[in-house]
Amino acid sequence: MTTELRALRKEDWTVWYDNLLRAFGGVPEPAEERELWQALTPYDRSIGVWDGDQCVGSAGAYDFRLTVPGGAVVPVAGVTMVGVAATHRRRGVLTSMMRRQLDDVRSWGESVAVLTASEPVIYGRFGYGLATQRLGADIDTTRVRLSVPPGTDDVRLRYADPAEVLDACETVYARRVPERPGMLERRPGWERLDLLDTEQQRQGASPLQCVVAERAGDGGGSGVVGYARFWVKADWGPGGAEGVVQVGSLEALDPAARAALWRFLFDIDLTRCVVAPRLPVDDPLLHLVSDVRRCGLRMKDDLYLRLVEVGAALRARTYQAPLDVVFEVEDAFCPWNEGRWRLTGDPKGATCERTADAADLSLSVRELGSAYLGGVSLSSLAAAGRVRELREGALAEASLAFLSSTAAPWLPHGF
Repeated sequence: MTTELRALRKEDWTVWYDNLLRAFGGVPEPAEERELWQALTPYDRSIGVWDGDQCVGSAGAYDFRLTVPGGAVVPVAGVTMVGVAATHRRRGVLTSMMRRQLDDVRSWGESVAVLTASEPVIYGRFGYGLATQRLGADIDTTRVRLSVPPGTDDVRLRYADPAEVLDACETVYARRVPERPGMLERRPGWERLDLLDTEQQRQGASPLQCVVAERAGDGGGSGVVGYARFWVKADWGPGGAEGVVQVGSLEALDPAARAALWRFLFDIDLTRCVVAPRLPVDDPLLHLVSDVRRCGLRMKDDLYLRLVEVGAALRARTYQAPLDVVFEVEDAFCPWNEGRWRLTGDPKGATCERTADAADLSLSVRELGSAYLGGVSLSSLAAAGRVRELREGALAEASLAFLSSTAAPWLPHGF
């Protein structure tokens, strides 16, 4: 059989997307969710592999803006909707799509590509490294209490229709984006993602609820300074109410507003547990709770990152300490990245150019991707044998400089 790799046409979307769903088990999506993903599909940045009239491979790349250390928001390709039909595995379909996609990303002038992996083992061979993790929590609110900061009682909370306060909540989210590496600037249409409220998502819980935090402004008016979107799943056991609060998203502009929102979620009547599946690994909540052991904490891999253009990517971020280091980079899949690069940087900016000077550190593009957002240290990668120090002291210098100086990197939502 022969196959054809080509750009996605609008009239082919249904067959293309059905192939993706089948690759992920074949469970139909609710119409509301399917319509949203169709609206968000980047047709001019998507490809498919066809065997006759059958789609046997799919891949896309959203046009995202991602915060990097230093606060800059840079263009990145958000790799998505990757799937290969089970009938066409081990025939080079995925490799051909990854090859075409990275060539396209380079031609678009985007120096970084990111993805969330259904199977992490797949993407390492294409140069993607684990760059962020997320924290999940199942908090026993019958045993855990919060110690809130001064000013928490001054924050006013009110229920609001999620759609009616969307603009105000998006303003809060937008102000948060530059503060943490890994956050995605909300592109048109993506504000709808957090409002998805299908029966499949609820899993027996209530419709999506929203509470906003407000504080009086200098002019006497009030302004939204935070929000929480959540579901409540009622349940009863022999001892009484055992309801669960399922947190969708929570953002706030200051410690008091954040604490007020968490305190509200902890105190909802007839519940015993708050489930928060997507938190930063350094979330302030960890320092508000009375007993962290009863928070059911768990870590999960999240964002995988690849440098498509090493020089441009390393110039796009800043470094928390001065450094001058030469990397010897391996990149068999994108050979234009291979060779020696001199990176000179500090908190104000950086330069990164090719050089013939002796290398100080040797690593692959995968390790650079892991370290890029500042959440994975080059020292830890070296301890695993993934980075080799060729000049004494270079590893400590580079490892310190690469770390995020403000907050741990975090991906606020999947794609």
